[in-house]
Amino acid sequence: MIQTPYYLIDKSRLLSNMEKIAALREASGAKALLALKCFATWSAFDFMRDYMDGTTSSSLFELRLGREKFGRETHAYSVAWADHEIDEAIDYADKIIFNSIGQLERFADKAAGIECGLRLNPRFSTSGFDLADPARPFSRLGEWDVAKIEKVIDRISGVMIHYNCENADFELFDQQLTRIENDFAPILSRLKWVSLGGGIHFTGEGYPLMKLAARLKAFSEKFGVQVYLEPGEAAITNSTTLEVTVLDLLDNQKKLAIVDSSIEAHMLDLLIYRQPAKLPQDGPHEYQICGKSCLAGDIFGDARFAEPLTIGSRISVQDAAGYTMVKKNWFNGVAMPAIAIRELDGTTRLVRQFGYEDYASSLS
Repeated sequence: MIQTPYYLIDKSRLLSNMEKIAALREASGAKALLALKCFATWSAFDFMRDYMDGTTSSSLFELRLGREKFGRETHAYSVAWADHEIDEAIDYADKIIFNSIGQLERFADKAAGIECGLRLNPRFSTSGFDLADPARPFSRLGEWDVAKIEKVIDRISGVMIHYNCENADFELFDQQLTRIENDFAPILSRLKWVSLGGGIHFTGEGYPLMKLAARLKAFSEKFGVQVYLEPGEAAITNSTTLEVTVLDLLDNQKKLAIVDSSIEAHMLDLLIYRQPAKLPQDGPHEYQICGKSCLAGDIFGDARFAEPLTIGSRISVQDAAGYTMVKKNWFNGVAMPAIAIRELDGTTRLVRQFGYEDYASSLS
């Protein structure tokens, strides 16, 4: 058995998402780019590459990883490109997307050899968290003034509009896309491509995939543009678990189980948004699952089991890929989870382990 903790990517679960992405691409004509800000575990890229068109990035390092490890079409975006990185970014990118008109005017001449885009901010979103809301007050994410954008329209071939966040409501998506069509029609009709970003939960159970396909196709035909989607969570949702082992059991008016992992180190996104991990909920035996770091609030959440836990019991924490593996860290020097892949034939292979040297080399 592989020593815990480790992330386990299950290709059979991943395949279900990939097949839905492929079906949407086929029916809509839209292209799908993996959002590396959500998932960048490149040992899975060989499997995903046949179902997706490329990658989109949020930094120079993500961009380079997408080019070198995934290949295919590579979109480069950053909230702000620096002078010392722009030339390298242009070398890796097929398209480069600027966050502001200021950045576009500053670097468009250098990027003249590739297609340039601009981020639009529709000033609304589906995010329920202010921290993650791209349309929050005083947002720095994208341009919205049509008159200003029209003045630089000859310098761009497309736009990126990222405004969805775990949006599983097709009707809401439809309504908001109609609003974008109305608000930005003078711009959209003069472009070659439009990226609608990520955050559309179209691989979720029961999502009306063909309705989405028809809506995207209608948008594409109305404005004569190539539509791109940037699935992150949609690509890898429910594909990966964090496997942990119980190290100790306590009872402090509640049964507590301490495991060999840490929510702050290994599932940081949940701690940031104050959400519990997806834990087993079957059976009469209830425990609070706790991390092993010294942070008092290092708690995965409450779980229920059919049998009492013992030292050495193993627990699978579900949905541990998106915005999780990319945020793992060395807090407290807690052992970094290994990475394993379960193949379609059911066999599991260890892809990567991390040791002391990895911890030491991350510092100085």
